[in-house]
Amino acid sequence: MAAEGASQLSSVVALLGAAVVAIPLFKRLGLGSVLGYLAAGLAIGPFGLGLFHDPQAIIHVAEFGVVMFLFVIGLEMKPSHLWSLRHQIFGLGSMQVILAAFILTLVGMAFGFAWQIAFVGAAGFVLTSTAIVMQVLGERNELNSPSGQRMVSILLFEDLLIVPLLAIVAFLAPADPSHVAGDTSVLKQLGLALLSLAALVIAGLYLLNPLFRILAKTKAREVMTAAALLVVLGAALLMEMGGLSMAMGAFVAGVLLSESSFRHQLEADIEPFRGLLLGLFFLGVGMALDLNVVAANYKLILSGVIALMTAKAVVIYVVARIAKSNHADALNRAVMMAQGGEFAFVLFSAAASQGVITATINANMTAVVVLSMAITPVMIMLHQRFAKAAQASMDGVDNLEAGDKKLKGNVLIIGFGRVGQIASQAPIAYGADISIIDNNPDVVRGAAKYGFKVYYGDGSREDVLHAAGAYQAKCVLVCINDSEATTRIVENVKHHCPTVKVIVRANDREHALHLVQADADFVIRETFEAAMLMGNETIKQLGADELQAEDICDQVRKADHERFALELSGNEFAGRDLLLKNTQ
Repeated sequence: MAAEGASQLSSVVALLGAAVVAIPLFKRLGLGSVLGYLAAGLAIGPFGLGLFHDPQAIIHVAEFGVVMFLFVIGLEMKPSHLWSLRHQIFGLGSMQVILAAFILTLVGMAFGFAWQIAFVGAAGFVLTSTAIVMQVLGERNELNSPSGQRMVSILLFEDLLIVPLLAIVAFLAPADPSHVAGDTSVLKQLGLALLSLAALVIAGLYLLNPLFRILAKTKAREVMTAAALLVVLGAALLMEMGGLSMAMGAFVAGVLLSESSFRHQLEADIEPFRGLLLGLFFLGVGMALDLNVVAANYKLILSGVIALMTAKAVVIYVVARIAKSNHADALNRAVMMAQGGEFAFVLFSAAASQGVITATINANMTAVVVLSMAITPVMIMLHQRFAKAAQASMDGVDNLEAGDKKLKGNVLIIGFGRVGQIASQAPIAYGADISIIDNNPDVVRGAAKYGFKVYYGDGSREDVLHAAGAYQAKCVLVCINDSEATTRIVENVKHHCPTVKVIVRANDREHALHLVQADADFVIRETFEAAMLMGNETIKQLGADELQAEDICDQVRKADHERFALELSGNEFAGRDLLLKNTQ
């Protein structure tokens, strides 16, 4: 008994020791913590020092690190914000997944596999590693940036695919006379999944907050920590019983608690467990890299990794560009999401157990996914270095993102395109102290020719807003064309400094509603005033005098404001008369 306890303790010491040695070393070398964990896992695993022989058991336990990470992300996403991301989750997510699955299936068939086997491999590889992407975004403080939010949205959509993909694998399985109710089984699984999700939502809405209020009165910190773990693991268990992703359950629980007064306490309680288990997960992935399989089939595996990662990266880049992301964001997303993910192991195991793929193909596919996960941190590091070199080569551009400048104007203009240039004229004529930022180097250079000092910077980032002096300015004019980034800027400024007046241009009526809800002080739709002037001139040409035309236009404005108020009704912003008067 004592020997068994000592053996278990030595295993724990080995895990912690490997992490403590590898992570500082790899960070010092500039290789990042993820690659350090993977290398440490390989070193102590079955194909290194042989201190561990069952990496899948460690991965299974450590997956709770991913689960807890998704819970923390959910705490940062209020339901209203999640609803605003619905087009990204289901639109952008589905476009990327469907196109990538199709292309990767063709790649598998080009390697000589039957279409069923190629599809299983593609379906597993198309599910990006939530752990790697979230870890990198967290280290860069980019989880709340627009580009980070898009990646999170796609990851959430991929988590939703677990049940349908497992159902497809069951459908592809060879016919078995002992299973005569396959369709019924799939419908039963789908019904169980919906029931589990409904139970979690009901519990989150009506039970969790009262529970935490009762526990808070005990003044026992350890009880609150235990309750936080209970919520996360309970939600994960409920989703797993329904056949859904455990991480998805934790995320939903986090979203349901995002507006709770206990949100920050929960985040603080979960954070240490999240970091430790997520590190353990990467150690397990490093251990799972079967070097014997790689050595025996190295040509197939290495060529498969290169082909699948390249094809997936190209698809992600193309989809990002179609969705109007700039080149830098699209390339960054392609590099970060080109690998396979941890849910591929589940899918491949299910396919192997049902006879869709053989044990050898399962081992090869698993090796491809693990190797792609191991390569990704290196690819991200190389991309960052090349991106920094490209950034440094922007001649004639003062880069606010470098962190060595601090602007102090009383008016900050974000975006210096056609709208920003015109909007700047009146404050300049009034004698205001103007600061201007834009994320297009060509705009920065072009403005300098006409005597304007424009700094390069992405206004949707909190650190850039701080460096630009947004939180000390009297007015912030948001004149960019990206509706999501615009809303994020308004939310950040109003969160950090509610007294700053934010004057913002909305792309359309729906965007204007979101900006009002984000607390913007003055919202103007970009086409409204131009259209009103055209209508005014039209009725004057038809014979109306100046007063009559002005009266008619006032009636049109009033009717528009009333419709706008109706669209806002039913929520906490419905009574904001002053804001509605200032919304054109």
